Amino acid sequence: MDFNLSEEQRAFQEAARAFAEGEMAPHAEGWDEEKIFPTDVIAAAGAMGFCGMYSPEALGGMGMSRLDATIVLEELAAACPSTAAFISIHNMATWMACTWGTEAVQTDFCEQLVLGEKLASYCLTEPNAGSDAGSITTRAVRQGDSYILNGGKSFISGAGSTDVLVLMTRTGTKESGAMGITAFAVPADLSGISYGKNERKMGWNSQPTRTITFEDVRVPANYRLGEEGEGFKIAMKGLDGGRINIASCSIGAAQATLRHAQQYLQERKQFGKPLAAFQALQFKLADMVTELVAARQMVRLAAGKLDQNDVDKSTYCAMAKRFATDIGFQVCNEALQLHGGYGYLKDYPIERFLRDARVHQILEGTNEIMRVIVARRILEEGATESIR
Repeated sequence: MDFNLSEEQRAFQEAARAFAEGEMAPHAEGWDEEKIFPTDVIAAAGAMGFCGMYSPEALGGMGMSRLDATIVLEELAAACPSTAAFISIHNMATWMACTWGTEAVQTDFCEQLVLGEKLASYCLTEPNAGSDAGSITTRAVRQGDSYILNGGKSFISGAGSTDVLVLMTRTGTKESGAMGITAFAVPADLSGISYGKNERKMGWNSQPTRTITFEDVRVPANYRLGEEGEGFKIAMKGLDGGRINIASCSIGAAQATLRHAQQYLQERKQFGKPLAAFQALQFKLADMVTELVAARQMVRLAAGKLDQNDVDKSTYCAMAKRFATDIGFQVCNEALQLHGGYGYLKDYPIERFLRDARVHQILEGTNEIMRVIVARRILEEGATESIR
């Protein structure tokens, strides 16, 4: 097994790093402070191919593997985890629209989505349906050549500033559970759609987060993704990739704080010598590096399983998301601790990376739900021979 990146993957990595350092890093602090959604920079990322990374080439996407995409997202997140995370969500929603969309969806949205000229939000969570996504109540009722939407979504990234909503609704009965959910690509400016205030958040300030309300919104039937009742399956397939995407953003954030900590330990002196000379701090840095490398390899393993359509791909994605987002936050936290009081100041970027990385343990399925997914699989007969 070769753990080295290929020449093509190194080219993706170098291109993403150059873009992140040139177009994102100098502005990330201002985006966070002033709550600016940098749509112009995201569009520039789209021109680089980063808004349709694993969308099909036939529709203008890059057709990358999921492993390739994790490498790009890690580099982007090392500059601004919040903006990189939105780009990851946009990629997930765009891939869903391109993969299950009708000719009308592909014609009306996909070319602009993969270029970043239009942006997409992923709309699953509701006020009373978070971890239990199969209990959503937003409803779509067929009327001739349209569906009428009513209901609401919450915690939607980009809401109010994006152009397309990849929306999960209920077309079946409440009792049908996940089997009664259908997906749509919904133009974000249709009559009857309204948006709540931009939520005040701990982090992720470079992207808006709002509730969405649908009141008798008429959506063309040919904007449906897949067949009626396939929405939950489509949503979960999207989330497999979304989980390793957000895990990659955690790794990028942690790698950035690790670099800052390494530099600080060599520059800062106490008791007449640099902090790097103290063995206790050397050991802490060694543990941070070791755990971060382990998390990165787990994410890349899961990405490989997803690329190979392995029977246990969802389990590997859940394990990688749980481990990498926990380790990512832990490394950011340890890096802040190594900076002492300076790490707590906004003059240093550590606290921003810490705030941005914290939510990764919650979204795309909480880490508690990731444990549920893994435990259910491992308790099945023969699973220990499959997952090893």
